[in-house]
Amino acid sequence: MHHGTTPGATRGGRTTAPSTGPATDPAEGTTTAPGPAPAPAPVLQPGTGPVRSSRYLPAEADQVLWGRLPNGDDRPVVTLAPGDDLTIDTVSHEGLLPDQGSDPVAFFGRHGVAPEHVLADAVAIARTGRRDPERDGPHVVTGPIAVDGAEPGDVLTMTVLETLPRVPYGVVSNRHGRGALHGEYPVDGRTVSVFADVVPADDGPGDDRLLGRIPLTERGDRYARFPLAPFLGIMGVATPGERLHSVPPGRHGGNIDVNLLQAGAQLHLPVLVPGALAYVGDPHFAQGDGEVALTAMEASLRATVRFDVTPAAEAAQQFGELVWPLVETRDHLVPTGLDPDLDEAVRACVRHAIAILGARYGMEPHLAYAYLSAATDFDVSQVVDLVTGAHARIRKADFADVR
Repeated sequence: MHHGTTPGATRGGRTTAPSTGPATDPAEGTTTAPGPAPAPAPVLQPGTGPVRSSRYLPAEADQVLWGRLPNGDDRPVVTLAPGDDLTIDTVSHEGLLPDQGSDPVAFFGRHGVAPEHVLADAVAIARTGRRDPERDGPHVVTGPIAVDGAEPGDVLTMTVLETLPRVPYGVVSNRHGRGALHGEYPVDGRTVSVFADVVPADDGPGDDRLLGRIPLTERGDRYARFPLAPFLGIMGVATPGERLHSVPPGRHGGNIDVNLLQAGAQLHLPVLVPGALAYVGDPHFAQGDGEVALTAMEASLRATVRFDVTPAAEAAQQFGELVWPLVETRDHLVPTGLDPDLDEAVRACVRHAIAILGARYGMEPHLAYAYLSAATDFDVSQVVDLVTGAHARIRKADFADVR
């Protein structure tokens, strides 16, 4: 594994986005009819395009794990000082998997994507075959990233500074009978992978928003358009012991799929091995709470993340015992709860919320419980990752006068 490098080109790489055309994919059983071509958009091939940080970690085949998460024995691909940031390329697994043909050029080509608009690192990863389809998860994970001085008992904070789409298209898949309606979808038991492209909102002068687009019918003559909200579905720290499967999330973070982890948000995690050995992956362009079909709009991102460490003594005052990952946005504290049973995940989230209110504001548990019932929304993060997730949104403004 190599250390992160600065790319040869930090600007450029702008190409024309693909237009959709009629295509039938026998591996996935979906058909997309013609539609209007999206506007030009950048394709961020490895080492091209904007890189926000002074350090850059490409998703080279020997700098990723496919289907597993790093453990404490893995050698870091890059080492940072606390407070450093890093620009990281991530690769979506969609288009790389065996039920899609294991050939992203062919898979996306059936949807009208030119070969030069398919990411070269995705092609290289698909060709390595370093994944056991019977034992490993689907996700491509970039890392591990060591942070000097981080020790078990400390808290690692990963702040998302920027998320740039690397391509103007993505995929939403339903497979393995593992969506919310397992047993009902997919109807014929085969993988259904829906190609979704990115188009300009174009709702008037000065509107430079980009939207995701999914056809209403197989003919592809009418579309639903929805806002993009890019985030990393996987953010985590390494664990002792064997490499964990990439699908179920846990105290280490991993595949938590909390869609609030957009640019500006933070994820606080307990350090479990020396150096923390952080990692990111499972990039999404958009995801609804629940992620009910199994995947979000999966598509590759270039993310810039800052890595900070809070020493154990100080962490105890800020976070209490950090049993589960804690998300923080500008406006909200977002405790999480995880369990194979969704009811238990919600209960775990409520306990976490009570604990964080006690640690952060000195609120007594029975009063925190009452406050949460009166003032806090509890949301379903996802119901499809073997371990389900819930998260709460505690308004920081409610405690602005606390001294």
